[in-house]
Amino acid sequence: MTPGARQEEDQMANRVGVIGGGQLARMMIPPAVHLGIEISVLAEAEGSSARLAATQVGDYHDVDVVLDFARTVDVVTFDHEHVPQQVLTALVDAGVPVHPGPSALAVAQDKIVMRQRLTELGLPVPDWAAVHDASELEAFLADHGGRAVVKTARGGYDGKGVRVVSAAHEADDWFGALAEDGNGGALLVEELVDFRRELSQLVARRPSGDIVPWPLVETVQRDGVCSEVFAPAPSSAGRLADLADEIARTVAERLDVTGVLAVELFETTDERLLINELAMRPHNTGHWTIDGSTTSQFEQHLRAVLDLPLGDTDCHRPWSVMLNVLGGPATGSMADRLPALMADQPAVKVHDYGKEPRPGRKVGHVTVVGDDLDEAVFRARAAVEFFTD
Repeated sequence: MTPGARQEEDQMANRVGVIGGGQLARMMIPPAVHLGIEISVLAEAEGSSARLAATQVGDYHDVDVVLDFARTVDVVTFDHEHVPQQVLTALVDAGVPVHPGPSALAVAQDKIVMRQRLTELGLPVPDWAAVHDASELEAFLADHGGRAVVKTARGGYDGKGVRVVSAAHEADDWFGALAEDGNGGALLVEELVDFRRELSQLVARRPSGDIVPWPLVETVQRDGVCSEVFAPAPSSAGRLADLADEIARTVAERLDVTGVLAVELFETTDERLLINELAMRPHNTGHWTIDGSTTSQFEQHLRAVLDLPLGDTDCHRPWSVMLNVLGGPATGSMADRLPALMADQPAVKVHDYGKEPRPGRKVGHVTVVGDDLDEAVFRARAAVEFFTD
C-alpha cells in the first residue's frame, strides 16, 4: 500500500455518522473538530440543532435513507434510541459498525424489555409488571398500596409517557391505544418508590471492552424533566459510589453497550439503589462534563465508538453544577441575552442549542465549576434567570 493510500485509509477510519440532529449531536461537533474526526449528521429536518454537521436530512425510519447515509461514514452512532430495529439490523447486515448495537438498543427502546433483562441479570429494579388491561393494573395496585407508576413501554421521555395512578381507569386511554394498535402490547407498571434523591452514573465502554466511569451525580427533576445536576453527588463517597459504579459496569458489559451509558438511579430511604432508566448515548445528566471533566461525555463517546483509548474523567474543580434552560425567553432568543449574562456572570459557561424557545423545551444549559457548592448553585440559578421569563 502506498503512503498516500495508507493516509487516506487512516482518514477514512475516523468518519463518524450520527443519526439524529438534536443537541446531543450538536455537542459532539466541537470534540470531533479537536480530534480531527469527520462528523456527519442525519437530521430529521432542516434547521436542526446539529445543523452545522447535518450532511443529510431524511427519515431515520427509512432503511434506504439510513443506508445511503451510512455509506458516507465508517461508524454509525446516535443522538437518540428511536431508530427501528429493522433499520439497525439492515446496517449491521450491510457491514456497518453500529455503536451501540441493535441488541443493546433493543433494551433501551422498550421499558418492559429493559425491566426483563435487568431482572434476569439480578440487578436492582423497582417491583414491576407488564399489564395488558385494567384488571391486571388493578391487581398490581391492590398489592402495592393503591398507588403505582404506569409507563408506556416505548417512546416516552422527559416525563412523557409516565403517570402516577391510584386507580386503573386513569390509564384507560393508554389501554385503548394498545387495543387500537392491535399488536397485543402492554404497559409497564412499577411500585411507587420511596426515594431520598435521584442519581445518575455514567460510564463509557469501547467495543474492545475497556470501561471508564465519571463520578456519580445527583439530579433534580421538575415535571419529569431534568432541571439540575450536581457533580459529584453530595455525600456519595464510599459504598454508594462504588455500588453505582458496579451497577453501571455490569449493565454495560452484560448488555454489550458501546459508547456512553447513563444509568439513572433512585437512592431509596432505606439506603438501596434501584435502576430507574437507561440511556445508551450521551445524556443530560452528563452535560456538566464539558466544562467540569478532563474528558467530556461527548469526546468520550466519539473515542468509544471508534474504539480509541478512553480519556481521563477527573474533575477540574471540586464541584460542577449544571442547570437546564427550560423554555427560554418569552421574546427573542438566548443569544439576545447572552451579552448581559457574560457581563454579569463571566465565570458561567453557557451552551445554546440553537432552538426556538417553547414552554418546557430544553433550549440550552449553563454550568458553573468551583470550590464551593452553594456558591456554584447560586451562580448557576442566577444565570438561568437571565434566559427565562
